[in-house]
Amino acid sequence: MNTFQTDAENTLEAVAAQGLYRKRRIIASPQGVHLTADGRELINFCSNDYLGLANHPDVIRAFKNAAGQYGVGSGSAHLVCGHSAAHHALEEELAEFCGRERALLFSTGYMANLGAISALVGSGDTVIEDRLNHASLIDGGQLSGARFKRYRHADLDHLANTLAATSGKKLIVTDGVFSMDGDLAPLPAIARLAEEQDAWLMVDDAHGLGVLGDQGGGVLEHYSLKQCDVPVLVGTLGKAFGTFGAFVAGPDALIELLIQKARTYIYTTALPPAVAEATRASLRIVRTENWRRDKLKRLTERFRQGAEQIGLELMPSPSPIQPILLGDSRKAMAFSEALLDAGILVGAIRPPTVPQGSARLRVTFSAAHEDAQVDRLLNELDRLKGLA
Repeated sequence: MNTFQTDAENTLEAVAAQGLYRKRRIIASPQGVHLTADGRELINFCSNDYLGLANHPDVIRAFKNAAGQYGVGSGSAHLVCGHSAAHHALEEELAEFCGRERALLFSTGYMANLGAISALVGSGDTVIEDRLNHASLIDGGQLSGARFKRYRHADLDHLANTLAATSGKKLIVTDGVFSMDGDLAPLPAIARLAEEQDAWLMVDDAHGLGVLGDQGGGVLEHYSLKQCDVPVLVGTLGKAFGTFGAFVAGPDALIELLIQKARTYIYTTALPPAVAEATRASLRIVRTENWRRDKLKRLTERFRQGAEQIGLELMPSPSPIQPILLGDSRKAMAFSEALLDAGILVGAIRPPTVPQGSARLRVTFSAAHEDAQVDRLLNELDRLKGLA
């Protein structure tokens, strides 16, 4: 056994001893509220399929029809011969939906964030990020070559002081809805600070688009913010839209800059055109079926009210992400396993995904859930409180 293998095994043993070992589940059903995982039928409360569109018949039909027209693979990068009419139409529709001049598709949200940040800033510039930003944003800032600074979560004074002490080009980067806490960034105040300090603002609204706002326009619609307030908007398509991929939307000059300089756009294969057509179908549903957002909000409120009645302390989240903070990683795993035994799938979120001492259950809701399923989850949580 060589040194690398020995080191790997020792590291794995240490991870397991801390209650941080991760395992994959094998899913044998479509994504949805009812899930077949590792051969068990479960009620799913850990998916980001917020509007219940991942298995929607119209979206599936659009995907199948497009596969018949375009085939399966895109063949190459967008700048070679992989940019199809389906991609182009989706970009135009996403830009219009978000109230932006243009949009640019990326293969994943991770690639969109790395590509956008590295194209906008570099050596001599500064990127300033919320401490609880998603890993892709943190990695994008660190890999950009710019000075990388972090401000305390949603702490406007700390952000203002950091900006005031920084020279050169400045890029503020924040999640719109924080994926592990479910709270919203104070974007109106951040946008004012950005304007005062001559900085650009980039918002990743992966968990807000389709969910927040009367028309599903996300956290920016929720706050009535425009392109001039938030020049760089990132959205993902694998959550509320139920498909796959991501995009960056903003001014024409931004999109042209990304086409020329974003390495994660230039040097990767375009997502399949059939996925783009499926997303166009999904986008139509997002825009027209407001009842999905209304129901999602009602289910979330039902859960929060029920949790309060049974004495369960939740984090201050207005989104369908409802974390139950437990602190210890082993305790979070014990809760998750006990719920699994009861036929309910809820993820235990542990460091390094969240800070040390803040392990939690991350409960998420979908418009496809029903009241009885929410009540069943509450009943099981009430029964399990003794584990705390």
